[in-house]
Amino acid sequence: MKLKDKNVLVAGSGKSGISAANLLKKVEAKVTIYDGNENLEKNLILSKLDDESNVEVILGELPEEVIQNTDLMILSPGIAIDAPFVNMVRDAGVPIWGEIELAYVVGKGKVAAITGTNGKTTTTALVGEILAAYYEDVKVVGNIGTPYTQTAFESTDDTVTVAEISSFQLETIHTFQPDVSAVLNITPDHLNRHYTMECYSDVKMSITKNQTKDAPVILNYEDEILREYAPKLQNKIIWFSSKQKLNEGIYLDGKNIIYAEGNVERVITTTEDTALVGIHNTENIMAAIGIAINMGVPAEIIKEAIRKFKAVEHRIEYVDTIDDVIYYNDSKGTNTDASIKAIQAMSRPTILIAGGYDKKVSFDDWAKELKGKIKCLVLLGETAGQIADTARKYGYENIIFTESLEETVQVCYNEAVPGDAVLLSPACASWDMFDCYEQRGDVFKELVKKLKK
Repeated sequence: MKLKDKNVLVAGSGKSGISAANLLKKVEAKVTIYDGNENLEKNLILSKLDDESNVEVILGELPEEVIQNTDLMILSPGIAIDAPFVNMVRDAGVPIWGEIELAYVVGKGKVAAITGTNGKTTTTALVGEILAAYYEDVKVVGNIGTPYTQTAFESTDDTVTVAEISSFQLETIHTFQPDVSAVLNITPDHLNRHYTMECYSDVKMSITKNQTKDAPVILNYEDEILREYAPKLQNKIIWFSSKQKLNEGIYLDGKNIIYAEGNVERVITTTEDTALVGIHNTENIMAAIGIAINMGVPAEIIKEAIRKFKAVEHRIEYVDTIDDVIYYNDSKGTNTDASIKAIQAMSRPTILIAGGYDKKVSFDDWAKELKGKIKCLVLLGETAGQIADTARKYGYENIIFTESLEETVQVCYNEAVPGDAVLLSPACASWDMFDCYEQRGDVFKELVKKLKK
């Protein structure tokens, strides 16, 4: 679809919606921004745009005549694809794209796309660093922070885009076709949005749906869902494994991370030559190696970039040491599997902070990790009661409830003794008390810093 002079409705006035509207203005589309929150201020929304001229803002109920006059709707990822107004737009025969589709249609160059329940941000950031060490023009975009739509217009045929893509963003792709894709893992998450694991898995795997049979997809061999799904794919599958030797793919052999291709095996790097800790990060590194090699980056450049790479903020991030107690910020641990990996990475007796927004998932597997590893569990947020009940079901009783993150940090300080660790790894999203996991992590770090005063 040529976008010039098309009437495009942008649903959502947050960061994604504003960035999409800015891109649409650059390609000379006629833009209307819609937000169901009638309490917002139109002038404030317009002030966020690079160019607010000839942009209409509609708040509250979406009029039927607007729908009938719309050629295309761009749906922000935070809006469910089965929301009532979205169904109305769809029933009217209006195409619905997401920000990823819009950016891809406008953008140029090569694309590496990364999804998965956990590890996306670390892997995306690492791939970005590796590719930037080899290519001149690399954009790191998507769920990692910078909207894809923000960089698409300036991209050229020489641009290499590394995109972290969530399941919400994948729901609205149509022609998006990455040169290399990766699915790191699939574990229960966002079932309040996707309803079933089958639907969630299908959405995640749709990252591959437009790739050609020769286009690589990097998959985790240790993920049972991915092994079961693989026969359905037409792509060139490249596995990585932290537990088994592979004849083709990337695997861990002692401390060596090896890329096997036919009869040729190359040691790309070692687990000692990186600042990233934990087996989950070893898997992230293996995925990044698979992507980088298939994007044409030489092995020696990959090794050096991995050596220099630092951990991503909010992912088992070291905050401070106070009275020989180490504080870690894992606010990005927004689901049980991510939090399990953080727990497993701890080498000290650990006080764990958990709880938050209810995404309608089970905490059973997570609760099984507590005994023998977590000396005290401090809970807050919507899910505190559910988590406590599940923990007790598996024989864990040392639980403290708090009402705020400020109270939580003080309780942890009081409970900790020299040699302990305090880990914020909520196993839940942040939306019951915070705008996003970044805000939750930032507040936690500020509160920890105040303990020294």
